[in-house]
Amino acid sequence: MRTDRTFTMLKPDSVEKGHIGAILEKITASGFRIVAMKLTQMTKADAEEFYAIHSERPFFGELVEYMTRGPIVSAILEKANAVEDFRALIGATNPADAAEGTIRKLYAASIGENAVHGSDSDENAAIEGAFHFSGREMF
Repeated sequence: MRTDRTFTMLKPDSVEKGHIGAILEKITASGFRIVAMKLTQMTKADAEEFYAIHSERPFFGELVEYMTRGPIVSAILEKANAVEDFRALIGATNPADAAEGTIRKLYAASIGENAVHGSDSDENAAIEGAFHFSGREMF
């Protein structure tokens, strides 16, 4: 995967509250091109594998339960400096600390239900994108 791509998930709380369209509009208005996208639901095994890095953390069980409680929208986004620019667009993990106008400031309810995931590095963007999409699903 090229370094001008990043991975995102609109988490179950975003889908449940009907924020898909507004969040996607904010993403595309910020210059990102969607090269892959789907509405799907993670299984418990999917969530445990995707978040394995957090498996020893006390919140792991709650995270898995949250991420499997309903559908998500997963997407691969393309733009120059995609990872860094998208991290700026989504804002701090805790919406109380997020900058005005960021996705989490606008749509997240709490640090636990923070609306959206964004890859934290080019390497993780490639890994996370490949977890959710086959090569034939990217355009």
